[in-house]
Amino acid sequence: MQTEKIPFTALIGKMIVTKEGKRLGFVKDLLFETRSGELINIVVRDATPYTRNLNLERTTGRELLIPYSSIIAMGDFLIVSEEDLI
Repeated sequence: MQTEKIPFTALIGKMIVTKEGKRLGFVKDLLFETRSGELINIVVRDATPYTRNLNLERTTGRELLIPYSSIIAMGDFLIVSEEDLI
């Protein structure tokens, strides 16, 4: 199975939504493991009140993080599985 490669700049600013259509915010940045290069989290910009009520991990600067593993699809939006966030 070949994975499509998407440049980092194409993800920045994309709206993050759940598969149910709930808006979570926008992609501000990506966090990755420096040794392996594995993507770990998406840093959320302009988090919605709904997103702030989820029990998500935060950066030291209190920015919300969404696990990269929760991404279902990437296109016009970044679609995540809400079940993987809870």
